[in-house]
Amino acid sequence: MIPREFFTQSPVECARALVGCELVWGRCSGIVVECEAYAAAGDPACHTFSRPSAREFVTRHRAGAAYVYLNYGMHWMLNVLVRGEQDGFVLLRAIEPRVGVAAMRERRGGKEGRELSGGPGRLAAALGVTGRDHGTDFCSSSRRCFLPGGSADVVADGRIGISRAQDFPWRFSLRDNRFVSVPPRG
Repeated sequence: MIPREFFTQSPVECARALVGCELVWGRCSGIVVECEAYAAAGDPACHTFSRPSAREFVTRHRAGAAYVYLNYGMHWMLNVLVRGEQDGFVLLRAIEPRVGVAAMRERRGGKEGRELSGGPGRLAAALGVTGRDHGTDFCSSSRRCFLPGGSADVVADGRIGISRAQDFPWRFSLRDNRFVSVPPRG
């Protein structure tokens, strides 16, 4: 299990390092193949920029806590809180399913490949993440955690699906992986 200290580096360093690690969520797991970094200060795309509740979450939780929110009233999004010299979040954008694939497919209506878990809303739906999971500690139980991964060929790119600070090269993905939500530009 990845220890809490891992989540005390910057959001950018943490996001890059999570690519290739395994996300365990109950009876399901998958290799993290895409994620994005968000800085709590100075990042207009981060929830802390305009949401007092997100700023409060950062001050009340330890590094490694799950920050879960409902996007556009439709899709749950799963993030991990990073607390160090620079606080922030890592949005989990895509996994390559490994364990519990049948349960993931059932939750996603039989979808496969990128349609199964490629994209933050799809990933959360496949794992069964809901608002009840907000605040879950990724560092205290082997049922909800990250496991170390092997070396990964990581590609950095601009963030997607946001209207501000898209040019920050803070989206990281596993090169040529078919589960990545959107292939990197360039």
